[in-house]
Amino acid sequence: MIYLQYFQSPYGELVLGESGGELCLCDWKYRKMRDQVDSRIQVGLQSEFKLEETDLLNEAKSQLNEYFARGRTAFDLPLLLVGSDFQKSVWEKLLTIPYGKTTSYLELSRILGDEKAIRAVATANGANAISIIVPCHRVIGSDGSLTGYAGGLNAKQKLLQLEGMNFGEQLELF
Repeated sequence: MIYLQYFQSPYGELVLGESGGELCLCDWKYRKMRDQVDSRIQVGLQSEFKLEETDLLNEAKSQLNEYFARGRTAFDLPLLLVGSDFQKSVWEKLLTIPYGKTTSYLELSRILGDEKAIRAVATANGANAISIIVPCHRVIGSDGSLTGYAGGLNAKQKLLQLEGMNFGEQLELF
């Protein structure tokens, strides 16, 4: 079973999911790919969704509240990444981007060993089901521009501003 709860963040509603004591979902409720992401997780875990409160989901909400209150810069939750090996490799690299820093899709592709894989990296980034905690919002265009985000560009900008980014000047890449 995948246990679900909803969480109203300052920037939009999130769907949180737990399976086997690990967080497998923290995603924007109203994103365009909601059905595809949900299907991938259900098929990958061979489970169904059930609305139910759990200790882990309550802890996830608590840590998210701390993050939004600027009291937390890193999350301490057990994660279950559900996707292809390539997607998981991209998501694991996202976890290394420090709070308050950004990287580009091109640089992420280079770190993964193939700068020609930029589209595949961008697609995997967009398929991330654990938004904010696996910080896909910290990936921007090579020119410093904000590009696609499941929660919308407004949410992406607000998350980066929350982390101390200044949009009056070029964003700093780590």
